[in-house]
Amino acid sequence: MAIEIIVSYDGTDMDQDALALGQALAGAGASLALAYVRHAAEEEGEREQLAANEAAVLLDKGAELLGQPDVPRFIVFSASTPEGLRELAKSEEASLIVFGSEYRTPPGHVEPQTSARRLLDGGRIAIAVAPSGFRKHSDKKITTIGAITPEDDPCVKTTAEALAKRLGAKIETNPHVTPDFLVIGSKIGTQHGRVSMSAAGLYLMGTVHCPVLALPRGVELEF
Repeated sequence: MAIEIIVSYDGTDMDQDALALGQALAGAGASLALAYVRHAAEEEGEREQLAANEAAVLLDKGAELLGQPDVPRFIVFSASTPEGLRELAKSEEASLIVFGSEYRTPPGHVEPQTSARRLLDGGRIAIAVAPSGFRKHSDKKITTIGAITPEDDPCVKTTAEALAKRLGAKIETNPHVTPDFLVIGSKIGTQHGRVSMSAAGLYLMGTVHCPVLALPRGVELEF
């Protein structure tokens, strides 16, 4: 079974938020994996073994928090965290990478961390970002899903509908009601298959107080 969702996980509170969001999105049967990016191997053998063990233990603890001891775990070597995750997603044919928000983001707000921002600016894979503190509400189910749909990109609506069907949620159409989850399309003029958020889209991420999924232009996720 192909991995559908990769959670970027380093054990911090923010990445525990990502873990909780990944669990919520995978709740209806999607396959999930955890990934930790190491930027370089240690030159000395004993130190490398220690670093490798620390990374493995970190991911094991993430699996324990999920309650899924057999969840796939990946330790990726790359000088760039977003590049390492991008390559992993490509090799595993994943549909989505989940991140937590930036360190010190106010509770309930979404602020993409640096690695997420890199992939939101021209990347080729969907990116979801959890609000700060989402881990504290991990028992809350996604019951309503909103969609911000560019007029010429119906994939945003169809993705939201597919996710709603899988999770048993409904589409929230009232613009004055904050949904439990929001799907946003890339801005008009973005190359097909790439993610690019407008300034308005990035601003919206920080104001909705719910997890946000940003889609590549013209790409539907088959949840």
